[in-house]
Amino acid sequence: MNVSAALDEDLRNGDLTAQLIPPMQTASASVIARQEAVLCGTLWFEECFFRLDPNCKIHWALPEGGTMLPGQQLCEIEGNAHALLSAERCALNFLQTLSGTATLVRRYVEAVAGTKAKIMDTRKTLPGLRMAQKHAVLVGGGHNQRIGLFDGVLIKENHITAAGSIGLVLEKAFRITPAGVSIQIEVEDLAQLFEAISAGAKLILLDNFSLVDMRLAVAHAAGRVELEASGGITLETVRMVAETGVDRISVGALTKDVTAIDLSMRFTSQYNLEAIPAR
Repeated sequence: MNVSAALDEDLRNGDLTAQLIPPMQTASASVIARQEAVLCGTLWFEECFFRLDPNCKIHWALPEGGTMLPGQQLCEIEGNAHALLSAERCALNFLQTLSGTATLVRRYVEAVAGTKAKIMDTRKTLPGLRMAQKHAVLVGGGHNQRIGLFDGVLIKENHITAAGSIGLVLEKAFRITPAGVSIQIEVEDLAQLFEAISAGAKLILLDNFSLVDMRLAVAHAAGRVELEASGGITLETVRMVAETGVDRISVGALTKDVTAIDLSMRFTSQYNLEAIPAR
């Protein structure tokens, strides 16, 4: 779906510039990294070319999740020149964006190494790229939360207000939520934390808690519930948050504040079939 939408957006009725090249001409190209990063998005990249030339060949020098270095050749592509030219931008858009996501996730994961905290994603994803970015989070070493509103319950401030109280909203959640679906509730202070634990919550999100209050929350929970920290956490602060003893740390910036990785694709050779005399 992602690839179809991207190609339709770019091509519409055809590639006007590619018409300058003979339609049967074949070519080879390579993709070069311009910075160090985690490679991610190879399936989306490949599909862009396969949609336009099912017979094209792509050879990777680096596996998905591998670390690319500046100047490194990531892959070689051989196929119809029109297809390579027309798919180039969409293919690189996927590769550089998903590699950017995976690279940022890897930095957060490395920052909390040695603690028990898991780095989690959120629903704050780029429109239309949620599944792709959640894949990139896994490639970077992070963990996925619910995909959307349909596969998990997250009770936030407005749900609590509308329902009347933490106790009431949790009671209903436990009663109507199908088995196997996670139920998480967000709390904004220690008093709400105590109330949520008393009401039977097993997964609690600590929203914008101070480090001191996180430590108090961990001490009070005493392993009875799983605690997740969230809200304004950065690479500079994530280690301190992890050291409070929380089980999970969710970071919206992983998928919404994405800096694309610098990549380039260059033709390396061409072979003009139209130039071959008929036999």
